[in-house]
Amino acid sequence: MATAAQAPATPTPTDDPVQRWLARRSSCPQPDAEAQRAATNRANSQHSTGPRTEAGKQRSSRNALRHGLTAQTAVLPNEDPETYQRHIQQFLDEYAPATPTETQLVHEIANSAWRLNRIPQLEADLLSQNPNPQTLIPQLASLGLHGSRLSRQFQKAVDQLREIQEERRFLERRQLTEAAELFLRYQHKGLPWNADEHGFVFSQQRIERQARKLMRQRPDFYGNVRNFSADPPPTVAAI
Repeated sequence: MATAAQAPATPTPTDDPVQRWLARRSSCPQPDAEAQRAATNRANSQHSTGPRTEAGKQRSSRNALRHGLTAQTAVLPNEDPETYQRHIQQFLDEYAPATPTETQLVHEIANSAWRLNRIPQLEADLLSQNPNPQTLIPQLASLGLHGSRLSRQFQKAVDQLREIQEERRFLERRQLTEAAELFLRYQHKGLPWNADEHGFVFSQQRIERQARKLMRQRPDFYGNVRNFSADPPPTVAAI
C-alpha cells in the first residue's frame, strides 16, 4: 500500500536567514534620526569659518564696501559726495523726470552708472598691486560679473523709464490737443474760456500755442466755424 507523499516542512522563522537577521536588528536599539541629525549639526558647527568675534563680524558686514558694487550706499568713504551729486544732476537734466516714479528710475540709472564707472579703477588698482594677471583671475572675473550685472540693471531701468515717459507724453499730447480744440470752440462762439475751469493742468499760454499750431497744421478744419457749431460743454464750475 503506497504511502502518501508528505509536503516539505515550512521553515520556521528561526530557520530563515533573512528572518533571523531582521529579528536580530529589531532587538538592537536604533538611534533616533532627529537626535542623530542634531548631533551632526553640532559637530559641523564647530568647524564653521564664519566670524565669531565682534570685530570679525563688523569686518564681515563691511565686505561689500571693499569695492562698493553691492553696497547699499552708492558713495564710498573715499569718494567725493559733491562729484556724486553732480553726476546725479546730469542724469536728472538729461531725462527731466516729471513724476516720483520717473525720478526713482533716474536715480537707479545714475547709481548703476556710478558703480560701473568705478570698475576700471578697481581693476587698475588690482594690477598695480600685483602685476601678474594670472594670480588675479578670480578677482578680475568677479569684477567682470559685477559689471555685467550692473550693465543689465542700467539698461533695464533705462527701458522702463523710456516706456513710462513715452506713455506720459502721449497722454499729455492728447490732452493738450483736446484742450486746444475746446479753446477754439469757445473762441468761435465768442465765449470766454479758462483752462483751470475745465480741469486742465496746462497753462493758458501753452493751450493757446497749441491752438495756433493746430490752425497752422489744418487751417481748413480748425478755421471753419461749422466744425465747432455744437454748443461747447459746460465748465467745471457750472457742472
